[in-house]
Amino acid sequence: QVQLVESGGGLVQAGGSLRLSCAASGRTFNRHTMGWFRQAPGKEREFVATINWLSASTYLDSVKDRFSISRLNANNTVYLQMNSLKPEDTAVYYCAASTSWYNTRDSADYDYWGQGTQVTVSS
Repeated sequence: QVQLVESGGGLVQAGGSLRLSCAASGRTFNRHTMGWFRQAPGKEREFVATINWLSASTYLDSVKDRFSISRLNANNTVYLQMNSLKPEDTAVYYCAASTSWYNTRDSADYDYWGQGTQVTVSS
């Protein structure tokens, strides 16, 4: 059974940093695209970042100068380093895995999802 487990969320002051981790088990995702999405209260889930098997990445415009997605295939893990956090970054962050090999911002292209981890940025 495929599982994605996120960790690393928490409460941080504006301007601070957090690193989210997503550990995958049940199959190997080395050749697949991984992504991070987020959902704020009362809003729809939105794309944040994606990384393909060649480690090419794509970002939401509002985070591309502050967030960095990476992967460690040996550990079947993907990371999201978040710097210069803003209150508007507050959301539940979800890790997702796609059986596709290309980068995609569309949540419908992702087949597996984690349970989410809360990130709260205070002003």
